[in-house]
Amino acid sequence: MTTTTLAVLVPLLPFLGAIAGLLLGRTAPGFVRPLAVLPALASLALAVVVAARQGGDGAVDAATELTPTGSVPIELALHVDGFAALTAVLVTVVATCVQIYSTGYLRDDPRYPSYAALVSLFTSAMLLVVYSGDLMVLLVGWEVMGICSYFLVGHYWETPEARAASLKAFLVTKLGDVPFLIGLFALATEAGSFRITRILGAVANGGIEHPTLIALLLLAGVAGKSAQFPLHTWLPDAMAGPTPVSALIHAATMVAAGVYFVARLLPLFEASQAAMTVLAVMAAVTMAGSALAALAQDDIKRVLAYSTIGQLGYMTGALAVADRGAAVFHLLSHGAFKALLFLAAGVIIHASGTNSLAAMSRMGNLRDRVPDAYWTMTVALLALAAIPPFSGFFSKEAVLGAAEHVVTGHTEHAPAAAGWIVLLAGLVTALLTAAYATRLWLLAFRGSGPEAPDHGRQPLTMTTVLWVLAVPSLALGGLSFRVLPDWFDGQGLAPTVTTSVLGTGVALVGGIVTYATWRHTTAHAARVPLGAVAAHPEGDAGLVEAEAIASHGPAYGDIAYAPDPSDPGRLLLGPLHRPAAAGFHLDALYTALFVRPVRAGASLVRFLDREVVETYVRGAGTLPRWLGTAVRRAQTGNLQTYVSALLAGTVVLAVAAVLFATGA
Repeated sequence: MTTTTLAVLVPLLPFLGAIAGLLLGRTAPGFVRPLAVLPALASLALAVVVAARQGGDGAVDAATELTPTGSVPIELALHVDGFAALTAVLVTVVATCVQIYSTGYLRDDPRYPSYAALVSLFTSAMLLVVYSGDLMVLLVGWEVMGICSYFLVGHYWETPEARAASLKAFLVTKLGDVPFLIGLFALATEAGSFRITRILGAVANGGIEHPTLIALLLLAGVAGKSAQFPLHTWLPDAMAGPTPVSALIHAATMVAAGVYFVARLLPLFEASQAAMTVLAVMAAVTMAGSALAALAQDDIKRVLAYSTIGQLGYMTGALAVADRGAAVFHLLSHGAFKALLFLAAGVIIHASGTNSLAAMSRMGNLRDRVPDAYWTMTVALLALAAIPPFSGFFSKEAVLGAAEHVVTGHTEHAPAAAGWIVLLAGLVTALLTAAYATRLWLLAFRGSGPEAPDHGRQPLTMTTVLWVLAVPSLALGGLSFRVLPDWFDGQGLAPTVTTSVLGTGVALVGGIVTYATWRHTTAHAARVPLGAVAAHPEGDAGLVEAEAIASHGPAYGDIAYAPDPSDPGRLLLGPLHRPAAAGFHLDALYTALFVRPVRAGASLVRFLDREVVETYVRGAGTLPRWLGTAVRRAQTGNLQTYVSALLAGTVVLAVAAVLFATGA
């Protein structure tokens, strides 16, 4: 087969698997798991073949016009360059791991068939975004992902948390999609085409008259989809969904789509210095704010959610300093270790029966119950903290190195202010990232107290996937540095000496200070024994994980929410801990600025509709009804009455005629 045919099959196979899974889910449930796993595996194999054939050389382009639409045609187009080929491999690897993991994780879930089909559709939509060479076709995949995320985040729809989280994710991302859609049409109008290659050609030739306006409109959609400030608040709440869904959304789909889109159209953003500066500020606020929030969270999945927001900030920071290679490099590296972090967290939740780090810190020997999750999560956390030689070190330092190049004047594609903003924010975030990664590891695996409850061994499908993802988390950085520089626009990915020393140094400081603080607080903490709440009516969750009961399920009663005196985050953050734990109250601010006014407006409209509009409607019907009643009462059926009325009417008309004639 040609490379073009294989590229078409990559998103098509998961789509067909989703359709078949939905159709056969009830009639032939035995086929559901194969239909979930096999298309993803086949798509992975084909994506690897496409990447091998593309080889980082010239892009593979193919197009056919879908329908004549006048001056701006819409085409079914492919555009597969080096970083698109690698991103597709990442998406298929993570999707395959998630599907395999889910066969064990949700083995007793009656809604597994629809879940697996939606995951396949989600994967297909992201692959469509990755391979698409036409912005309208890309938009189809972009919107399908939003719909799939709504259903998957709300998988446990019995719980109010899941219902609210799915609705919030859908509305916030759609809020950004409105200006995004306007920007797409404005861009296509000025370029004369939706084809990405023609748009980039128009940008290179100066054919875009309003690059700043278009870039800012597009950034609104990117901020919503990739959970960047100020539209990031939906992502932590989306943890109400199943853990495999979190891994898929955070590592390879949905949030990665926004970063990928900016990377694809980076020359357009480079044409506007203002847009690059706005992108840098957005990235800096996102990085630092999410890292502070992660350091204060108690729910293990919310820690990882804020971590994702911060790492996406690194990617957008790399784009703000005009280094697409560094952004995509960190996208790939982050996808591997973040998927591992979430899937390992799912194993820990199964084993402990809770999402709460405070509850885990009161359990002894939890790491002995989940040795696979313990070792693989340790690898992933080291990669997250950018400790060499793990993959996160190479990709994160590539971002900092790109910012340094802008600051020192080695590149002029971005303003120097953007370089300083990204570099300083990146170093601060590196310190905080190591701090919350160390805190998570200590609270989850170094707890003391009664032994953790024994919920049995996790299925082999869950633990095997962890080791598969541990390999790229450990080796992807060095491999990319040595083997794949040509795939990233031919740019060197080697970290500079300055940023390597600074980045690694602040990361080590963050980890060491957090560990020392934990040792200090542990020595003085008055432990609350887990047995004190063992008799709580919700205390035995068994294999029904806490998040299936509620997103932050109190599997051990109120102890899950009790402040942990050994938590180093409280001492490190000090007075910032409370606002950081609440996400700096942005949800409350948005509620005051938007939700309450909208609800008040809806109440006013409802009042006007019921009390004003309906009053006129009811009045318009009441008058004819009264006249009808009067006429109906006049219909007595008595002939003498009718003749008398006729004569009376005749007399009245005659008198009126005489009076009228006399007056005339």
